Amino acid sequence: MVKETFGDRVLSFIIHTLLVLALIAVLYPLLFVLAASISDPSKVLGGEVWLWPKGITFRGYEKVFQNNDILQGYGNTILYTVIGTAINIVMTILAAYPLSRKDLAGRGYFTAFFVFTMFFSGGLIPTYLLVKNLGMVNTMWALIIPNALAIWNVIIMRTFFQQNIPIEVQESAQIDGCSNLQILVRIVLPLSMPILAVMTLFYSVAHWNSFFSALIYLTDRSKYPLQLVLREILIQSNLKDMVETNEESLAKSVMEGESIKYAVVIIANLPVLLLYPFLQRYFVKGLVIGAVKG
Repeated sequence: MVKETFGDRVLSFIIHTLLVLALIAVLYPLLFVLAASISDPSKVLGGEVWLWPKGITFRGYEKVFQNNDILQGYGNTILYTVIGTAINIVMTILAAYPLSRKDLAGRGYFTAFFVFTMFFSGGLIPTYLLVKNLGMVNTMWALIIPNALAIWNVIIMRTFFQQNIPIEVQESAQIDGCSNLQILVRIVLPLSMPILAVMTLFYSVAHWNSFFSALIYLTDRSKYPLQLVLREILIQSNLKDMVETNEESLAKSVMEGESIKYAVVIIANLPVLLLYPFLQRYFVKGLVIGAVKG
């Protein structure tokens, strides 16, 4: 066992201190929003809420669940996330597996072609015109098809296939009469559950938090995802359907609006916040895999 030197202890102390400060910087805003969402709005606006809720009330959550746009946006986001992630996973597998095979003719050229698209794109206006010409404007496919494949994720999955799936196993299956598709389905994918979990998390979180594509391509409010509805509430202060300004004073309406904003932030991010702690190790594993030279 190597004895820890004084310099090692100092470096360890500095690293742990920085990690604690980073944890506080990330965790405190989440705790504050949670406390503010169930606190008396007057105390939040008065700066009395720092960490613990004061004057507990669930009025903001009641207003949120009474709003049809938010509930509809929640359902739309779930639909887009599930369908989009499924398409993403299939497309990534179909791109990564051939690139991982050394017997693929021109593999280097195909890889270079894929990587090229990470640095150059057609731009927003040409992309919009293409989506419009394909008849996908104001449909959920405009949010899914243009982002059906992430090249960085393809590289990560290709590297996993190369590093963790023995080529001898694939060759044995091929000798036994398996086609490439059968090798992929029966051998490669069952051995690739960690990377599939990583990709599922990467893609699903991206779909859940996405709002820019919806802002560009969707015009029908009934198709808005939750994040776009949240954007309207937080940025445009679109609270007229949730705050009864005709019956309440302006001051109370403003306070109620603040409570609604915090409640919507919690509801919008709750699925990811609950899912991430259980699957954090897969995120870390995915980053480590991506750092390995394939």
